[in-house]
Amino acid sequence: QVQLVESGGGLVQAGGSLRLSCATSELDFSRNAMGWFRQGPGKEREFVSAITWTGTSTSYGDSVKGRFTISRDNAKNTAYLQMDNLKSEDTGVYYCAAHPYVPELMAGRVDYWGQGTQVTVSS
Repeated sequence: QVQLVESGGGLVQAGGSLRLSCATSELDFSRNAMGWFRQGPGKEREFVSAITWTGTSTSYGDSVKGRFTISRDNAKNTAYLQMDNLKSEDTGVYYCAAHPYVPELMAGRVDYWGQGTQVTVSS
């Protein structure tokens, strides 16, 4: 059974940084696009970022462009989300996601979801 395991969430002050990780051992990692979504309090789940199999192409939601950076290490079967200049509106549960193709992943048609990790940004 495929599992995506997120880590790295926590409490940080506005303007600070966090790095999230998403690790898996069962997924054919190098054949899947990886992505991140988040769900803030009282909000719907929204797309944050995605990266292609090879890591050569990335996509970001408008609210995080210029502040967040997605990356992956196929040798470690791990995807990352570096979050800088965090704002209170970034608060929420962050979910890792996998699908072979970025357009499908961005649309929420995800094959696998992680359990989520909480990020809280205090102002």
